Amino acid sequence: MTSSFDPAWNQWPIANDPAIRQALQNAYEDGSWGRYHGPHVERLEAVLAEMHNVKHAMVCASGTIAVQIALRSLNARDGGEVIVAAYDFPGNFRAIQDAGLFPVLVDIDPLTWCLDANAIEEAISEKTVAVIVSHLHGGLAPMGTIREIAAVHGIAVIEDACQATGAIVEGRLAGANGEVGVLSFGGSKLITAGRGGAILTDRDDLLQRAKVFCERGNNAFPLSELQAAVILPQIGQLEQRNQVRRDRVQRLRDRLCDLDSLLRPVTWCGKRPVFYKHAWLCDTAQRAQHLTQLALLNHFPLGEGFRGFFKRPSSQTRKVGSFAGSQAAAERTVLLHHPVLLQDEMAIDQLADWIRNELRDG
Repeated sequence: MTSSFDPAWNQWPIANDPAIRQALQNAYEDGSWGRYHGPHVERLEAVLAEMHNVKHAMVCASGTIAVQIALRSLNARDGGEVIVAAYDFPGNFRAIQDAGLFPVLVDIDPLTWCLDANAIEEAISEKTVAVIVSHLHGGLAPMGTIREIAAVHGIAVIEDACQATGAIVEGRLAGANGEVGVLSFGGSKLITAGRGGAILTDRDDLLQRAKVFCERGNNAFPLSELQAAVILPQIGQLEQRNQVRRDRVQRLRDRLCDLDSLLRPVTWCGKRPVFYKHAWLCDTAQRAQHLTQLALLNHFPLGEGFRGFFKRPSSQTRKVGSFAGSQAAAERTVLLHHPVLLQDEMAIDQLADWIRNELRDG
């Protein structure tokens, strides 16, 4: 099928944003853009802490390094185990290893693409120090249940909210539901500075250990003043944009609801999910491959999911239970990237028509 989909609908960050232009101009004029220490990072950390209703926010170079900083803040002995979903962002597995810890894999909930809370207890051993819980692809993990299990066993919860900035999880913003929360400001994220991340915590001891880990004569993993300057106005824009994305996702799902047997959408979690990505699970791997390959050729904003970790050897990880959900997600996920969700309803309808036609032809 020949497409007339407008490539500009995929553009991110948004071009010609007056608030970003003004922030850059201000940072240039006051000279803060080139400083080690200036007003923007300090203000951003205060805004993030207040926004998430936590005592502390500490910004850093990326969401990936934020996960490692979070792990290091736990002061766990080498060889300690960290539970993580067998389908997750690849950097989380590597962050566990880089922190001198050992990944333990459990399956995901196939409806949300997030770690299955029911699989945690079986995976806990005397070596377990933490569980990393990622909110993925528009799904949200049940943080209350996970916190309760972790508290019983004395392990920490690291909440990876890199894909869920602004989501409400059981009454609290994503990132504020564990011992440490993690945010990302990477180039594709809902709030972007090209690169960047943050950790969130209520615990003074964790913040102090995080700072000690980052200190190498100076901060080894900083967020720059210029990055902080452009993040700040985006925080004010976030909820309005997230609401537009929710409205567009709902429209798209409504137009495709009769095709759920071929293309099942991620479960809508609560009243305020967010959609950095929106996931569908195809009925077959072949159909998922067909859609994503044609989308690439026609410049449609659909892509494949993560590969997952369930094939990693036992020398690298301990595996608990079956991984039916994770394997299905790795083979059959189709992801919609968020920039198109800020476009008008015509773009959403065109996308729905294209998906419907390709499902029919495939």
